[in-house]
Amino acid sequence: MAEQDRELEPGWLLSPAGRPYLDSILHKNQRRAFGLLERPALPPALAVPTVTYKLFLAGRSGVGKTALVAWLGGTPAPPAHHETLGIEATTLFWPAKPRASGRPVLFQLHLWDCGDGALRKFEHLLPACKEEADAALFLFSFTDRASFEELPALMGRVLGPGDRGLVRVVVGTKFDLAPHAAVTEGDVRAFEGTWGLRVLRAGGAPGAGRARAGLARVAPVLDALVEGLWRRDQVTAGITPGDKGDPPI
Repeated sequence: MAEQDRELEPGWLLSPAGRPYLDSILHKNQRRAFGLLERPALPPALAVPTVTYKLFLAGRSGVGKTALVAWLGGTPAPPAHHETLGIEATTLFWPAKPRASGRPVLFQLHLWDCGDGALRKFEHLLPACKEEADAALFLFSFTDRASFEELPALMGRVLGPGDRGLVRVVVGTKFDLAPHAAVTEGDVRAFEGTWGLRVLRAGGAPGAGRARAGLARVAPVLDALVEGLWRRDQVTAGITPGDKGDPPI
């Protein structure tokens, strides 16, 4: 995305202006885990609107859906792979600053992770995951070429005629395991050109997003996620001109 087309100020949360809002999602210099009814505490002078989005994660078993949620939220990743037996919902907060506004926005993201095996076995899980969802995240692993090649089939299986308002996001996990990469940058560029979708890159190192310094790794991915959703809302409201067709990120 060209710099002039950005809806949000990139990297704002890690700037001096964003420091009070960054502190609100940290506890003892670590990302804070929020309960279902909790939210970041800000002084009245810094109170900002909260925008809530539901994001559904889809991908074959082992690509790192649960690990991605942990990486984004700054919580410890599972020590070993285990198949998610049903639906696991995680809430995280991410403050960001729209360029057209003088006030930041607190984005509340509900991440729905459903095991691929359970999704195939129980027909009611996919409609439940997509119900009132704002985005679908399609995952592949840079270390698993089959998961990359299956992306078109995965999107076809998940998306239906009624999902035109769903923001589509493609995320490549385990990007930091370069020596074991089975998907090249050329593969990614070809995919982006064919499908018109930007591929976000996420690491796989345990705890990479936990400490304050680790936020620099997860910030570009979270900024891109909330920006795509925010732009969709601005286009829907007629505030920002949009392209025809499905709203990609």
